[in-house]
Amino acid sequence: MPNFTRCLFYSLIAFALLPSRATQAQSKSGADLIITNAKIWTVDKSLPIAQAVAVLGDRIVAVGSNAEVDPWSGPNTKVIDAAGKLVLPGFNDAHVHFVSGGEQLDNIQLKDVTNPQEFARRIAERAKITPKGEWVQGGNWDETKWDPPNMPTKEMIDALTPDTPIFVSRYDGHMGLANSLALRLAGITAQTPDPPGGTIVHDAQGNPTGALKDAAMDPIYKVIPPLSHDRRVKVVKRALAYAASVGVTSVQHMETSYADIAVYSELLRRGELTTRIYVAPLITHVDDQVKLGIGHAFGGPYLRIGALKAYADGSLGSGTAYFYEPFLNQGTNRGLLADGMHPISLMRDRYMKADAAGLQICTHAIGDEGISTILDLYADVIKAHGEADRRLRIEHAQHMAAKDFDRFAQLHVIASVQPYHAIDDGRFAESHIGHDRASRTYAFRTFLDHGVRLAFGTDWEVAPLDPVLGLHAAVTRATLDGKNPNGWFPEQKLTIAEAVEAYTMGSAYAEFQEKEKGSITPGKLADMVLLSDDIFTIAPENIRNVKVLKTIVGGKIVWDASAPQAASSN
Repeated sequence: MPNFTRCLFYSLIAFALLPSRATQAQSKSGADLIITNAKIWTVDKSLPIAQAVAVLGDRIVAVGSNAEVDPWSGPNTKVIDAAGKLVLPGFNDAHVHFVSGGEQLDNIQLKDVTNPQEFARRIAERAKITPKGEWVQGGNWDETKWDPPNMPTKEMIDALTPDTPIFVSRYDGHMGLANSLALRLAGITAQTPDPPGGTIVHDAQGNPTGALKDAAMDPIYKVIPPLSHDRRVKVVKRALAYAASVGVTSVQHMETSYADIAVYSELLRRGELTTRIYVAPLITHVDDQVKLGIGHAFGGPYLRIGALKAYADGSLGSGTAYFYEPFLNQGTNRGLLADGMHPISLMRDRYMKADAAGLQICTHAIGDEGISTILDLYADVIKAHGEADRRLRIEHAQHMAAKDFDRFAQLHVIASVQPYHAIDDGRFAESHIGHDRASRTYAFRTFLDHGVRLAFGTDWEVAPLDPVLGLHAAVTRATLDGKNPNGWFPEQKLTIAEAVEAYTMGSAYAEFQEKEKGSITPGKLADMVLLSDDIFTIAPENIRNVKVLKTIVGGKIVWDASAPQAASSN
């Protein structure tokens, strides 16, 4: 059978093997786990704060005061004395690239590089230890930290890497730098035309600089050897362990490959998934899921499918986000519509097909015209098929046109946003698009004021996976360069309660799982985190220093900071 069919077939088998709630919640003499003496922020409006919680099997069975929960204690109950520390629902990251994030944990790291010389030195050092035939990848470089902030070119690294193909990505994932060997392997020359939705950057003589934007990166990706199955398993297990260490109990993996799903299924069958995963393959694969007839959020507590990821445009930093007006510093450049938007009718047809099958649509859109174009297409879908509980999503939703906040709400579109990006892009956004457009960038408060639902995530590996960094960003909006300590467009700040809700119930709603997780409520999955400090009472600027002491998924401790293996991994 074809590879993609085989992967999905194995996934469906894995879903069928999931244990039933009735089996897990069989009668026992007492709860399996009780957390007591805690400050529990439940994100449940019927009981916002509690002292204790009891777990039977993988479900919460009681929440309340110590006295109310104590009767659930039995001879075999494990008791965690929280000593007054804060317990929250497990964090649910609504937008990750989970496998590439796991890869990046071991790839070359260039995000903190502040000059071209160090950029070249690190790449050269990695090339020296890279086995022949393998590529140097990863990087996440950010030229805005350089002085001057010029884009890197292949000439910086060619002489240092003559025999090792290099392709290192810009931190936003919408541009990468290839050395000459990588360009040759991909067949990219001075005569290669720009593909739809992509740009090959050229120097004054017309030669490729090595910088490739969006769809222009595709020829490179086609010649990079894919991960072997065994290597992919190791990468996923690395990502799972890291997620547990920062309190992430659920992720929504955007742009999932079928090979990724096969690994998730394998680990599920072996009982080794410690993070709940909702996968969203590219919308170019819509026919596969339509044939399966599964609809949105199909599967079990640990692995679900039924969402599709689409692209409208690129990114701000790469100059490929699609705007009504040009970038301030790039001539007439207004950005690019993604290759799947050429023509726009192609994307409309895919949306119609997905929606008719009950599949969820999640679209990356960053520039104001890119966002507006997607809202137009979503309106077409609703008009054609009628009102339904679709939970259409726009991923990132960064630079809004003023006219579109109301449309977001009217169409019931979810804003799947990443607060860490705000304090990162805030370093340079105004120089790219000006003060007025920047005032509607990462406009979390404006979204809430218009009745738009927020789902928080990180876009890992583009930004750090650690949720407390996202919470800090949402409540302070203090940019990473230290130039906005009181907040970049501070009127867009959220309260810590609003930020926590967006990271828990908001993200659960975005994957149709708000009845299963997102709050500490009897009957829901027992996914919780114990934090080192109370983020509701400490100074907002100190939130970023808070650590996860314990992560609990389905009633099982999957991370304990006091355990020897945790200490050795730090």
